[in-house]
Amino acid sequence: MTYKAEYIWIDGTEPTAKLRSKTKILPDGAEIPIWGFDGSSTNQAPGDRSDCVLQPVFTCPDPVRGGDNVLVLCEVLNTDMTPHPSNTRARCVEIAERYKDHEPIFGIEQEYTFFKDGRPLGFPPGGFPAPQGGYYCGVGADEVFGRDIVEAHLDACLAAGLHISGINAEVMPGQWEFQVGPVGVPQVADELWVARWLLYRIAEDFGISATLDPKPVKGDWNGAGAHTNFSTKAMRESYDAVIAAAEALGKDPQKHIDGYGADIQHRLTGMHETAPWDTYSYGVSNRGASVRIPWQVEVDQKGYIEDRRPNANCDPYVVTRLLVETICSAEQQQ
Repeated sequence: MTYKAEYIWIDGTEPTAKLRSKTKILPDGAEIPIWGFDGSSTNQAPGDRSDCVLQPVFTCPDPVRGGDNVLVLCEVLNTDMTPHPSNTRARCVEIAERYKDHEPIFGIEQEYTFFKDGRPLGFPPGGFPAPQGGYYCGVGADEVFGRDIVEAHLDACLAAGLHISGINAEVMPGQWEFQVGPVGVPQVADELWVARWLLYRIAEDFGISATLDPKPVKGDWNGAGAHTNFSTKAMRESYDAVIAAAEALGKDPQKHIDGYGADIQHRLTGMHETAPWDTYSYGVSNRGASVRIPWQVEVDQKGYIEDRRPNANCDPYVVTRLLVETICSAEQQQ
């Protein structure tokens, strides 16, 4: 008897990497081995030295195929077994290990938009729907589009054992969100990449594409982000540490902006519940700030912050690494 292992990896496409996958048939009971692929077809190697290595790092049940089949998320390595330049997970793991005593925890809100026939799902041919407003957390066929795909994706993520904590319809028609966490790093990023793969794969069965474009429709329509909720042990015990974290993020905000996803300036305009990309701010219950401190955190005098700047198309390994590095290093200096 055999089982199917779907090897998933992140390619070298710039400025926004894509997911790739292929299937390996393994004997029952066999351990999941390293594998390889043609890096010249994924923007990760020249044709005359095309081999790249797939190193399994995260495995879960495959809810699409069912049975004993599995999904296998991999890091990409060079043939000398060093991290490939496109491998952002390796650096994330290094920083997570350095600051593990701070016990960082993340929850990431992944927004995305369904497209069909070149337009967002729910947009009429050659025109626009009613202005945004009623679509957010809406109900009814005139306000919600793609719920069957969303429910199938949610069930698949739960069957895979991912830490999915919720879903909701977003502000624009055809736009949705799912949340991963709270969980540690790098696991939160591992699970987000697998959840993205499942989203694309399941939408495929419905003839729909899902995009992480941070500004899928120009004009008076919300963009798509990946709001990232973050806390350390100190923040979960002290409001002073929460404020210190928000202050630390303001010391070199451009470093974060540069790592938070391509075309971020098209989304962070100061409109549509965003702060301008070139101005850092934080505030309690303020969705127009770069970083929001939830009102309950102020009431409890402890908790977490929400970095509202990351794009939907961000690399969660980069985002989580930057947050851990910036905030935990600041905590060590106090």
